[in-house]
Amino acid sequence: MRTRVRGWRWRRNPLRRRSDVVEAWTALLIAVLLLLGAPLAGTAAGWAAYDGAHATQVTERAQRHQVPAVLVEDAPAAVPSTQSGKQPLYRVKVRLSEPGKGTRTTPAQVPAGSRRGDRVTVWLDARGHGVAPPPSDAAVWQHALTSGVWAAGGVVAAVLLGRAVIGRVAERHRMAEWEAEWARTGPEWGRRTA
Repeated sequence: MRTRVRGWRWRRNPLRRRSDVVEAWTALLIAVLLLLGAPLAGTAAGWAAYDGAHATQVTERAQRHQVPAVLVEDAPAAVPSTQSGKQPLYRVKVRLSEPGKGTRTTPAQVPAGSRRGDRVTVWLDARGHGVAPPPSDAAVWQHALTSGVWAAGGVVAAVLLGRAVIGRVAERHRMAEWEAEWARTGPEWGRRTA
């Protein structure tokens, strides 16, 4: 029957080595880093990513505007292997009329599968060039959450890697300490039995 003594690395006893104390403190530090550090790092990275993406979204919405247009040519059909569920955009020629600028033809991004003569709404920049729409609120939040999860995962991976390295070094030191102790006690043991 095996008896497990809890907290033996924290108490003074003749079997405890310096490497045991280092491992005990390391285990405590790792628990704190995993329970507090990883979530805090993920939250901080997520908020920073949200602030950056939201600033980009606000800037792009201020610099771009929507204009109704009519397609002059067909857009390519959607590729059936798209996994996102979102229709891809293709650059095709559209005819649009802006107030004070008249009617003109320009390339703009339209949804896949749009046909000639379809009415669409396109996004234009300040120079009148067709551009992609600004990121949606969902895209901003998705970017923030993804960044936060990756940051938290990176902290967890770094902590666990550090734990593995420290455990290996502590094991080496423990074996060296035990060997030194055996070198001191081994000859005495042999004399008693002879």
